[in-house]
Amino acid sequence: MKLIIVRHGQTNFNLERKLQGVTDNELNDNGKNQAEQTKEKLENETFDLILCSPLIRARQTADIINKERKVKIIYDERLIERDFGEFEGKYIKEYNVDEFWSYLQNKKYQKAENIREFLDRVYSFLDEIKEKYKNKNILIVAHAGISVAVECYFNGIPKDDKLVEIRLKNCEYRKYEMKD
Repeated sequence: MKLIIVRHGQTNFNLERKLQGVTDNELNDNGKNQAEQTKEKLENETFDLILCSPLIRARQTADIINKERKVKIIYDERLIERDFGEFEGKYIKEYNVDEFWSYLQNKKYQKAENIREFLDRVYSFLDEIKEKYKNKNILIVAHAGISVAVECYFNGIPKDDKLVEIRLKNCEYRKYEMKD
């Protein structure tokens, strides 16, 4: 299976450097333009299916990319961004990013999903689609945290534990091959 993951386009929370998590924000105008540019970059790629987070920013990005293609889109709750609990809506500079994303420390914050819970959720999704969609070309439209989890699934946890540094920027994408 060939897999491409795209992070959603920019939202105002992204622009303001606020933690978004499960907060359901729409794309801003720049985010819509980013999605149009990503659509053009992916025009030579073939997709059998699009798997998408049900959050509006991911759905809007998927709809723009899929405008002419008309590929079936399936929304999956496991593709929702990591739940940041009490940190949602706060400025990123207000907390220790490296500590929050540390796999080794695996801290549990009140009402927030810890990193291992989050990775387990995404890994179970990837294990399932690996079996269910063999020999298919899949586009996943999701979030920065999901892009981190997918990268870790394919290439392992970075030895320096700097998970936050491997996340995709808005509307960036990566390609992967899933072997049987």
